[in-house]
Amino acid sequence: MPDRAEKTSTGHIGGVLRSLAESPIWVPLLAILTAMIVGGIVIALTGGNPFAAYAGLLQGALGSKKALSETAVWATPYIFAGLAVALAFKGGLFNIGAEGQLALGAVTAAWIGYALPDVLGVSIPPVIHISLAVGGGMLAGLIWSAIPGALKAYTGGHEVINTIMMNYIALNMTSYLLNGPMKDPSPTNVIARTPQIAESARIPPIFPGLRVHWGFVLALVVAFITWWLLWKTTLGFEIRTVGANPDAARYAGISVKRIIILTMAFSGLLAGLAGAIEVTGLNYRHELGFSIGYGFDAIAIALLGKTHPLGVVLAALLFGAMRNGATRMQFLTQIPVDVISVIQALILLFVAADAIIRYIYRIKAPAERVVLTRGWGG
Repeated sequence: MPDRAEKTSTGHIGGVLRSLAESPIWVPLLAILTAMIVGGIVIALTGGNPFAAYAGLLQGALGSKKALSETAVWATPYIFAGLAVALAFKGGLFNIGAEGQLALGAVTAAWIGYALPDVLGVSIPPVIHISLAVGGGMLAGLIWSAIPGALKAYTGGHEVINTIMMNYIALNMTSYLLNGPMKDPSPTNVIARTPQIAESARIPPIFPGLRVHWGFVLALVVAFITWWLLWKTTLGFEIRTVGANPDAARYAGISVKRIIILTMAFSGLLAGLAGAIEVTGLNYRHELGFSIGYGFDAIAIALLGKTHPLGVVLAALLFGAMRNGATRMQFLTQIPVDVISVIQALILLFVAADAIIRYIYRIKAPAERVVLTRGWGG
């Protein structure tokens, strides 16, 4: 007969196994697996070889130092933008405006990067110039996102509608600036883009000969800071409480209006940071259309990452790997890169409609569900 110690050990192991089986990480992992399987079927139906396609995708994403570098380059704006959307989700808000906030952050950082030395008439030390450019982009995103936050808090106007409208305003305003006052005056330039930023405003690459820059490291640091803010600070507790139950938060003495505005403002700050880092660390200018899709991909990344900063980083790396590896996949197999968009859409579908995954793999539904938004009311 087993003694008490053996029973305790067996019970502990059983508890660990049950915890692993009930872990929320299984749904997104199985969603990715299922999307890849369905994507492989789509490839096969179009006459392609799914095994060769995925081998090319993996080689293009991770097969060399350059491939790893480019995957990190792709993942960097995804991390920032994904964190922006995830932070809003934690506050019970749906920030659809990351696209516009990112664009304004980029155009602001570009202006500070190329025009500020001429305005001041002096050269600016790199540390200060980079800080001003990145900080300006963050501030632009913060202000642009705080507006729908204030409208939500004081008028009940839903942030989904307001951020979509703010996207149109931001993107069209950016188009005007890049085609007009901020257009590169070079005689050979026919593209809507700014002049290149000064050398002093450029974030250097981490390794010579590779494009991955210190902005990627900053993205990982910001992900940690976001986690620390949400789970280790009073403000983070208030954000999560308002997101879970604003009535209970109000009863507990939390200013719901203040938290709504701050949550949206911080969300926009992260989206603006994504645009600023793309300008200062990679493109060295802002060009019309460079960021199309980042803000909307960020929604999928936040959902796939279950709105947790670590999950967002992993989801962003996955999306970056797929985007980077798609070109190599097409080169080796002549399969269109649009297949990657199909797979990403399938991943989002299976994560959002997680009941499908739970039914297919017989996973028990959790007792509580994550609150993303609180509907169309105030």
